[in-house]
Amino acid sequence: MFGLKRNKPQSTIDSLIGVTTVIEGNVVFSGGLRIDGTVRGNVVAAGGTAETNSTLVVSEKAHVEGEIRAAHVVINGGVEGPIFVSEFLELQPKARVRGDVHYKALEIHLGATLDGKLEHSGALGADGQRGNLKLAANNT
Repeated sequence: MFGLKRNKPQSTIDSLIGVTTVIEGNVVFSGGLRIDGTVRGNVVAAGGTAETNSTLVVSEKAHVEGEIRAAHVVINGGVEGPIFVSEFLELQPKARVRGDVHYKALEIHLGATLDGKLEHSGALGADGQRGNLKLAANNT
C-alpha cells in the first residue's frame, strides 16, 4: 500500500468562481471548476461522480455550504456538507471539512481538519486491501 503511486488529477480548470462572488443555488459543471468565493448550494459535476474527467478545486479562501460530487477534488478551504469523490480527494493543509466524506483514494495533509466520517467507496484492490489512505506531512 505504501509503495503505490497515485495519479493526481491533471485536468484543466475551465471555470472560476471569483473570490468576491457569492452563489446562492446549485452549481453543475463539466471539466474543471475552481472556487475562490462562496457557494451556498450543491456543487456537482455533470453526470455526478460518474464523470471521471471532472476536477473541483476549493481554494483557501473559498467556502461551500452544500454537497460536493466530482471525480477529483482538491480542498484547501471550507466545506460544510457531504463529499462524494469517485476517484481522488486531497485535503490540503488549510482544509476545513464538516461532513461525511465518501472516497476511493484520499490524501490528507498535516493541518487539514475533518469533522465527519470517512467512508471508502472503492472495491478491493489487487492486493486485497480495501482502502487507499495517504497521510502527507507538510514540509514547508
